[in-house]
Amino acid sequence: MGDRLGHRNLLWGMRAVYTVLAATLMAVAFSGALTPVLVFAIAGAIGLVRPSDLGVRLSLIADNVATHELTAAMGVARTTSDTARVGGALAGAGMFAAFGIAPAYIAVVGFYALGLLLTTAIPRTPIKTPESHTAASGHLRQSPWRDLREGIAYVWSTPQLLAALLLAFLVNMTAYPLSNGLLPYVAKEVYGIDQAGLGYLVASFAVGGLVGSVAVSMNGRVIRPARTMIVAGVGWYTMLFAFARMQDLSGGMLMLMLAGLAQSVCMVTLFVVMLRITNDKFRGRVMGVRMLVIYSLPLGLLAAGVLIDLIGFGAMATLYAAVGLLLTVAIAVRWHAVIWHVQTPANAR
Repeated sequence: MGDRLGHRNLLWGMRAVYTVLAATLMAVAFSGALTPVLVFAIAGAIGLVRPSDLGVRLSLIADNVATHELTAAMGVARTTSDTARVGGALAGAGMFAAFGIAPAYIAVVGFYALGLLLTTAIPRTPIKTPESHTAASGHLRQSPWRDLREGIAYVWSTPQLLAALLLAFLVNMTAYPLSNGLLPYVAKEVYGIDQAGLGYLVASFAVGGLVGSVAVSMNGRVIRPARTMIVAGVGWYTMLFAFARMQDLSGGMLMLMLAGLAQSVCMVTLFVVMLRITNDKFRGRVMGVRMLVIYSLPLGLLAAGVLIDLIGFGAMATLYAAVGLLLTVAIAVRWHAVIWHVQTPANAR
């Protein structure tokens, strides 16, 4: 849809949805009629939209930034989101504990509304239509399904994109569950801490991500994106392997911080590879396909829940980290010619 509607317009619409849904949740909470079913319904509605948010934002950046500045620009963009995660993890937990969900959501709605207002200041860019649509405009009506098929075909025929997409699928299934989705379980069952302690765990990962984002933004012109993506992926899984063995909170926070650093570098350079290799007329489609792999995350979480019951968290986390590490190396070996050699476009500075 971004290629047809314009990335700026699509982002504005998504942020309008966030604002309306957050305001609805706040109003219901103040009325005292909030129920688990309603919370799940609103969370589900946001979940339908949010996975595409990152792809649309990064495509919009790529539309407005020169190619040689793309890595640094992605680092700066990631810095803003990591800063928000640090503040949100600490302030959010504190506000919820002190005031309850309804007053806390006043701040949430305010920030969503501010984001919506700032989006209107983004300059409009020309909407680019691929030649395939132009040539067939008289015979085939444009549709989201056709856009999706074209995006998948484009990725499948481009080895660098396929390698990056498989790595994204892998980390969403085996890395993010450990460093994000399962942290509430770790906080309660492994470290025996409350919601404030959970905020510290989340903030540790976010602080590491912030450091990684700053490092990428400062060194964007000298980084080899595809090589860095693989090396950072290996480092991420190594830190998660160590995190799985930590029994004390301080050690766990340190490993999460280092994992967050590697994660940020890996994801920023992965997006740089995808946006740099992709023809600008297909950016929306390719980033849409990239966002679809996010749905490997719930698969990883479901499998993790079963494995925790069978073998415990430590063994499950060790298994996830080991499998992820081995498959990351396998991706590097399989597509060595297009993602490791410095002469390849994916490693251009």
